[in-house]
Amino acid sequence: MGTDKLDNSLDMELTALKEEGRAKASERIIQGYMPPEDSRGPRYRLVGSGQAFMRFNSNSYLSLSHHPELIAAADQATREFGVGPGAVRFIDGTFIHHVRLEERIAGFVEKPAAKIFNSAYTANCGLALSISSKKTHWIGDQLNHNSIIRAMRISNVPSQNKGIYKHNDMADLQRCLDAVSLDMERVVVVFDGIFSMRGDYAPINDIVEICRACEDRFTDGVITVVDDSHGIGAYGDTGRGTPEFAGAWPDVVVGTFGKAFGVNGGFIAGSRTLIESVRQKADTYIYTNPLSVADCAAAVTAIDICDSSQGRKLLAHLKEQTNRFRKGLTKLGLESIPGPHPVVPLMVRDTAKTHALVKYLYDNGVLVVGLTFPVVPKGDETIRFQINACHTPGDIDQVLDLLAKFV
Repeated sequence: MGTDKLDNSLDMELTALKEEGRAKASERIIQGYMPPEDSRGPRYRLVGSGQAFMRFNSNSYLSLSHHPELIAAADQATREFGVGPGAVRFIDGTFIHHVRLEERIAGFVEKPAAKIFNSAYTANCGLALSISSKKTHWIGDQLNHNSIIRAMRISNVPSQNKGIYKHNDMADLQRCLDAVSLDMERVVVVFDGIFSMRGDYAPINDIVEICRACEDRFTDGVITVVDDSHGIGAYGDTGRGTPEFAGAWPDVVVGTFGKAFGVNGGFIAGSRTLIESVRQKADTYIYTNPLSVADCAAAVTAIDICDSSQGRKLLAHLKEQTNRFRKGLTKLGLESIPGPHPVVPLMVRDTAKTHALVKYLYDNGVLVVGLTFPVVPKGDETIRFQINACHTPGDIDQVLDLLAKFV
């Protein structure tokens, strides 16, 4: 017995991934953190490198993970209840901090109730398991996140019960709705709030209006679901993300604490009945340990900060630095995709040049993400820059100067 034969087959699969250009690069390991100082933001040290790096590939949009109030909240909760829950939620693994976080995030996204998960990925899967039936038809944006696509697969949605509309194309969404069989009982329209590789956003106001007009055709109506993991906390006048920016709230909000809020975990927010259904039916909630009390306490503190005058200042600074970077790209004659969000894609449109630019930035102390063929179509090669609240004008200008020298 052993895995020798399996290993041989897996080696061939891994080799094929490399030859196709789809293999992930070796993981860099962060071993040191240098706090902000004077006119520069934080820097990071990597194993095997002697230089300090700026992270322009971080989802931590409000830069809260090192905030002393979050650290203090996590420390206090841990000292009181320990580092782990000891059980799943329904076997006495629910602590007061879990409940407080669920109440806080539900209020923040203007929903009656919420349920927290280990990640937004497991939240999306849990939602699909909870509300799918043989008479449910799912419709999604063609650029939806992998977690939404996987959620429909694990809930066994048949191909005839699925529709995909062209990215942010409302006429095509209407086409998908018109094509739904009238023997369906409910329709779920699901979409990202912010499309994480592009930085553009779903027109939620239009989506909600179109879906509302079709609601009476189906026994259970048309349910709108947004995964606003990259939006919540990152933009909008009060940090409530894409629904706030677009001026309309969908029926269900899925999100994360692991991006703008700087902690860990995900959530589903909606009606009390829907959330109780999630509690009763979502395998990804029922059969796994919950977040630690430290994560929950820190996440509540992060939401409180975002929802305060301090949070408004962070959002204003983040917006200023995002605009500074976007204007700088325009001044250099470089192409991006317009949008209000701190995800700023640089359209390189060439695989070799993208690889070269990613390496050049790394060599000069800047960490970014490059997307090349075949991960994206030829001609769509991109470098994704992510602006964080910790970035200073000096940091932004340093990166723009590097880009100016490269081009």
